Amino acid sequence: MKISIEDVIKATGAEVVKYEIDTGFLTEISTDTRTIKQGDFYLPLKGENFDGENFLDKAIGAIGCFITKDDFPDFMKVVLKVENTLEAYLKIAQFIRNKINPKVVHITGSSGKTTTKEMVFAVLNNKFKTTKTYSNHNNEIGFCQTVLSMTEDCEALVVETGMRGPGEIELVSKYLNPDIAIITNAGSAHIGRLGSLDNIAKAKCEIVSNLKSNGILISHDNPRLIEFANFDGEKIFYSIKDAEIIKMEIRYTEFIYKTHRYILNTDGEYNVENSIAAIETGLRFGMTPDEIARGLLDYSPIEKRWEEQEVCGYKIINDSYNANPDSMKASVKTFLKLYKNPLVILGDMGELGNDEIELHRSVGKFISGLNFKGAKFIFVGDLSRYIADELENKGCEVKIFANTQNASRYISENIDNDTTILLKASRSMRFEDIIEDLRREKTL
Repeated sequence: MKISIEDVIKATGAEVVKYEIDTGFLTEISTDTRTIKQGDFYLPLKGENFDGENFLDKAIGAIGCFITKDDFPDFMKVVLKVENTLEAYLKIAQFIRNKINPKVVHITGSSGKTTTKEMVFAVLNNKFKTTKTYSNHNNEIGFCQTVLSMTEDCEALVVETGMRGPGEIELVSKYLNPDIAIITNAGSAHIGRLGSLDNIAKAKCEIVSNLKSNGILISHDNPRLIEFANFDGEKIFYSIKDAEIIKMEIRYTEFIYKTHRYILNTDGEYNVENSIAAIETGLRFGMTPDEIARGLLDYSPIEKRWEEQEVCGYKIINDSYNANPDSMKASVKTFLKLYKNPLVILGDMGELGNDEIELHRSVGKFISGLNFKGAKFIFVGDLSRYIADELENKGCEVKIFANTQNASRYISENIDNDTTILLKASRSMRFEDIIEDLRREKTL
């Protein structure tokens, strides 16, 4: 949305270095000189390997800019000096959040947070003018972009926050001041950075640090989250045990929660669990179960999250946006239960720290306890071999490849076209390359 220069100064407390424009001028904040529009205000972000302030002269068309140093181009009509441009961005977002004053939902978790965000949006948007975090733009910069994308009539704001380390969720919470906080779970994702499951749970629970005193925490029923969620207000802890699944088929789930029937146009117990958080959010917004049910029907998975597509005769379930032990177990369990002629392709999971080998083995032990009769398994990478070891110990035939190219070639030459394929790995494994390689292999 547009904001006046006066409000930008008020929000950031910036020093006015230059001001040669009429009062009341409305502008939009831009952080990228490549997409800047006439009349935008350029905010140069900085990081370990970049400094947007070095590109001030490229911000052609900008009405003004922030600086932390002393130099700026002559064509800038307004120049504001601050100590930290990210902090200025956060303060602008906070100003707009408070000005529009929507009811705010803040979501985090080791896995399922994007799915839950999409479900919460689907529910609330059925009744309220709602804005959500775009795709996976779930860091502090994405938070600012989300808030600044609100229209003045926005009634509900749904913000997803990821985590690289301690303090990051608390930082967003400080400027967001949410009404409802959701923690989808606290698993072993990022354990390599945080060091322990306790530290992961503590970091997730930062989401309550600035939760309104009359707000609500909706959290997965996890003992660590229960212990570390230091919030005196209302708390709701949920799990799959709270729902009764009536029917589950491919892209269809029917279940009962609190005596009401709901339908999802997707499958998997973990999606039912995610939807409980969305249902509870809708109820706290004063929605009826029927209104919530209609909203949930609008939910559909986004790119690389259980994304189904036909590729050269294969049905491929692309769930390769990211992976940790909990999400990999859940995906494989659902896939083996629902899909015919299954081929499971698993890759390495990253950021698991010193326990990475044992955590990969734990996935193999879990899968070996499932009914995998008739399923084929392919593993790609060094760490996924430890998953394969556990399945081989159970008599399962597996194929192991060093890279996606070799795996794709094997599939193209040896796997029948009526096979359904699951792709699951950390993003760094680039499993989307398997899809592109198959297209090339089949058209040669």
